[in-house]
Amino acid sequence: MANTVPYRPRPGEIPTNPGVYRFRDADRRVLYVGKAMNLRARLSNYFAPLHTLHERTRRMVTTAASVEWTVVGNDIEALQLEYTWIKEFDPPFNVKYRDDKSYPYLAVTLADEAPRAIVTRRRGIPGARYFGPYPKVWAVNETLDLLLKLFPIRTCKDSDYKRAMQTGKPCFAGQIGRCFGPCSGRVTVAEHRVNVDRFVAFMQNQDRRIITDLTQQMRAAAAVQDYETAARRRDELQAAESFFEKSAVVLRDHVDVDVFGIDHDELAAAVHLFMVRGGRVRGVRSWTVDTELDMSLGDLVDSVVQNAYGDDIRPPAEVVVPALPDDADALEGWLAALGGRKVRLRAARRGDKAALLETATQNARQTLVLYKTRRSADFTARSRALEDIQEALGMADAPLRIECFDVSHLSGTNVVASMVVFEDGLPRKDEYRRFTIPSTTDDTDSIHQVLTRRLAYLAAPTHGEAESDAAGAASTRRDAAARGAEPTPENGGEIVTPSRRAKFAYRPNLLVVDGGQPQVAAAERALRESGVEGIYLCGIAKRLEEIWTPESDFPVILPRNSDALFLFQRVRDEAHRFAITHQRQRRKRDITTVLSEVPGLGPARVKALLKHFGSVARLRQADEPAIAEVPGIGPSLATAIHAHLEGTRRSAAG
Repeated sequence: MANTVPYRPRPGEIPTNPGVYRFRDADRRVLYVGKAMNLRARLSNYFAPLHTLHERTRRMVTTAASVEWTVVGNDIEALQLEYTWIKEFDPPFNVKYRDDKSYPYLAVTLADEAPRAIVTRRRGIPGARYFGPYPKVWAVNETLDLLLKLFPIRTCKDSDYKRAMQTGKPCFAGQIGRCFGPCSGRVTVAEHRVNVDRFVAFMQNQDRRIITDLTQQMRAAAAVQDYETAARRRDELQAAESFFEKSAVVLRDHVDVDVFGIDHDELAAAVHLFMVRGGRVRGVRSWTVDTELDMSLGDLVDSVVQNAYGDDIRPPAEVVVPALPDDADALEGWLAALGGRKVRLRAARRGDKAALLETATQNARQTLVLYKTRRSADFTARSRALEDIQEALGMADAPLRIECFDVSHLSGTNVVASMVVFEDGLPRKDEYRRFTIPSTTDDTDSIHQVLTRRLAYLAAPTHGEAESDAAGAASTRRDAAARGAEPTPENGGEIVTPSRRAKFAYRPNLLVVDGGQPQVAAAERALRESGVEGIYLCGIAKRLEEIWTPESDFPVILPRNSDALFLFQRVRDEAHRFAITHQRQRRKRDITTVLSEVPGLGPARVKALLKHFGSVARLRQADEPAIAEVPGIGPSLATAIHAHLEGTRRSAAG
């Protein structure tokens, strides 16, 4: 028996967010639906060695053929989404609930003379208005406590109400401040009905404008020194804010809407669709697509929506998207003709639908990351990418070791560069290097400086040949590991361990720079001046994803969906990320370290200096009178600041 199931996700693929997961069999039937506050921690329990699992769990994971998950905002949303899907799919491995009593509701008995709010598991109370279901009893009780502070209505039993109305004495719940109906003696039946109508209307619409209204009322009362009213509005405001913080993935009843979350980059896009019917998420779809050249988010929305609906799938009355396409009116007309009714296409910016759109976008973002991770980790795809690069650039061998360089700066200051390394199409983060460039005129000069410093380590041919042999052995070892073979002397197992690898240890097959013809020309000049031969060079221009080679008037155009272009993009993006991180760290160090070393210069004065000059670089260029103009900085302190900055500049130059 295998140690675990073959469809187990790779390490790092499962997010740590709260969410709901589904196990499916080979026919895509849902076998089990579960929730988790941390998806990664929860799902890892299912992929433990099979002999350690409970018999029922082992039977479920071995029957299943795949697992998928949906990220939500919090654990309450996960509970409600789990409930929806258990009712929708009736998974055979889930606990069977006999009826809806498994989940509590908040009900308002509108048919009564003085309607009451109750927590119940029983459906079918005549004339009652139901809200829910809620995942736990404590959740609905907590919601009711918050709402009673906003809309005080009756909560006591019918027998207590009748007794109080007959005797004229407040009911027991009213005496302890837990009932606010006519039986408490505080309001009439008509006044109470108004509060009930407001309670029901709020539960139906859940309009967040109540927070603004309560804030204005609180401030108005405080302005006229009516502090008792202001205190009540303050308590009501806190209750309203707490209520909205506990909202779940549920819209109003009778709401039918499709919500498209989209995340994309230059090459691919991920789409996550929430299908809401009757105010609840009834279905989820998630897929990835290859994007076209220079496709805007609006154009992508247009393409996604058109492909989401067809002969068997009709759009609901409303479709929510992250951005409207240019031909939104025409798309609405097409959707209306397809659905046989008016369809509204909108980009939600606030409210519950905007929150649901954000959740869908978060899931799309996770889907895109997962797609990239799986694609880059696929051994066949990596091999194909390296072979395609070899063919496209006319290389003698596949680029088993790629080094990519990028430059980052802040308005010409704090210039830094990065070098990232990919071996066999995978990043080698222990080989990454960072460069500080003391003086430069532009990006091409920076590229020339960095490549010159890097290539200086490859000046000795024998050293380079030995390193090339080591790189080849490392490649052989990793290929063997990918096939599941143990390291041996025959497959490179005797290779030098990473702890013994020196700085700039191995010779690259391919150098990549972030940029077009000017950057490639500067790198080619550094390569020629170094005297190092046998290394290929290219650059990738971000706007059109073109591959430029030295002394070429035309770029190499790779297919948009090719694994080769995907690898180039990933290498370039990783170099850019690493350079930006280094640049930000240096900028932060300049701000927190350089100025804090001046005696008498505290955080407040440092903040005032940076606000006045904008950056440490501009402060370095200022003379003493200009520094003394800053509020709180006198002539003597200005002299000390100028002297300290001048000293650090000379030390760096030396």
